Amino acid sequence: MGDIGTAARLLAAAHFSADRHRDQRRKGARGTPYINHPLEVAERIVRVGGIGDLDVLVAAILHDTIEDTETTADEIEDQFGSIVVALVLEVTDDKSLTSSERKRLEIEHAPHLTPGAKLIKLADKISNVADTESNPPASWSRQRRRDYLDFAEQIALGCRGINDALDAEFERVLAQARDRIG
Repeated sequence: MGDIGTAARLLAAAHFSADRHRDQRRKGARGTPYINHPLEVAERIVRVGGIGDLDVLVAAILHDTIEDTETTADEIEDQFGSIVVALVLEVTDDKSLTSSERKRLEIEHAPHLTPGAKLIKLADKISNVADTESNPPASWSRQRRRDYLDFAEQIALGCRGINDALDAEFERVLAQARDRIG
């Protein structure tokens, strides 16, 4: 696929994700549009990780659509293919479970993710840790923010070794967040 085809596929994923997340905001006090998050995840994979795998980038843009919207796996597969939907499903939490069970499973499954899913998961946690430091939900206490950082670190440890630059970026962002949160 040439440059135009690549750009078209990335933009189609961005459009699809923006449409599905159109009424959602991030939990942070600033209430930023949700679409900023999946776009940031994909952008970090490219900019920091140096990864240009189109399926990984498309899946990164779509990574929360099944979990947080009415989007189905079939819709993603029909529009973006079996590789993309498989990656999205790997990083999708089962919202029918309790929060504590979802977190436990996320930690347990992290080491067993495919390389592409580990890239997405790690970039997602970098984004979330950065937000926990600079734009946390207004209701989150300092201790809840610290607890989230510990949780994210456990997941990052399970994803370690797939991309040295993303590993280092996670460590940098985590250390900065811990320093500022206290």
